Amino acid sequence: MVDPANTVGIPVNPTPLLKDELDIVIPTIRNLDFLEMWRPFLQPYHLIIVQDGDPTKKIHVPEGYDYELYNRNDINRILGPKASCISFKDSACRCFGYMVSKKKYIFTIDDDCFVAKDPSGKAVNALEQHIKNLLCPSTPLFFNTLYDPYREGADFVRGYPFSLREGVSTAVSHGLWLNIPDYDAPTQLVKPKERNTRYVDAVMTIPKGTLFPMCGMNLAFDRDLIGPAMYFGLMGDGQPIGRYDDMWAGWCIKVICDHLGLGVKTGLPYIYHSKASNPFVNLKKEYKGIFWQEDIIPFFQNVKLSKEATTVQQCYIELSKMVKEKLSPLDPYFDKLADAMVTWIDAWDELNPPAAAAGNGKA
Repeated sequence: MVDPANTVGIPVNPTPLLKDELDIVIPTIRNLDFLEMWRPFLQPYHLIIVQDGDPTKKIHVPEGYDYELYNRNDINRILGPKASCISFKDSACRCFGYMVSKKKYIFTIDDDCFVAKDPSGKAVNALEQHIKNLLCPSTPLFFNTLYDPYREGADFVRGYPFSLREGVSTAVSHGLWLNIPDYDAPTQLVKPKERNTRYVDAVMTIPKGTLFPMCGMNLAFDRDLIGPAMYFGLMGDGQPIGRYDDMWAGWCIKVICDHLGLGVKTGLPYIYHSKASNPFVNLKKEYKGIFWQEDIIPFFQNVKLSKEATTVQQCYIELSKMVKEKLSPLDPYFDKLADAMVTWIDAWDELNPPAAAAGNGKA
């Protein structure tokens, strides 16, 4: 059995890394009391809170945090008709926070995620580790058997090509979870009492050409490099599927990162996932996705973006056309999703004019 860390008495970090270059995005329907535990690590940063559900409900944020809060009325006001691309009654609404941020980096966390402990009992500063991951190169072209060669105490092993040791820019840092694992509903039903107690002290680059199941509850990324592709799709209210928002974004960003020569890391940091969601409710949300993913994943495995697609936006528009052509026969939902992908890019560019945006990765 693992427990969350006790952060009482830990002082707020007086010199936080990238304080003025990073926003923390939190989707929620409830008071954010969990931030009290995170105060030593997160209080210095600016929060973007995306309130889902009833926009008239008052969300309490602990005193001392600097934040802006957007509810559904705000989303509709800011995006107008384009607000249709932002999910309602689903944590996928978090991607609106990515869109309105003006910072280079984003860290997103769920409101049921607490501070984890490492094997020595020390509280894990998840954000600090994400920043380290993002600021160090990735090695997607050749696997290093000592995992991340840029970490202290590690290096490139014998036989690793010197021509590849410079690595590539890291676009995404994908963290993990102790306690409640991120399982799908069938696995939850089969293993209702299973808890993750294994703390693996490793960070690794996901190889080029390999997809992965991205979880959005403990995630950081370079908004300048991959932000426009970090769209969490159409989920929740009025949609035939849920709980695939982060999966969809993960598949999209991975094929685009591979095309543009960017890296994705997974492993550290850990958070403590405190609450298991209802597997029967989850099954209702997931069941179509469980069938569809057997076609969706081969689709992404075979995506070939053109040489003309040299920005994230261009890649994403190409991808939307492929989704419409290849996945719409699976279900009309994908026709609607493909249109929403285009709307998302239009809305992103409207709030983040390309001329003012930092350069994306190059093919």
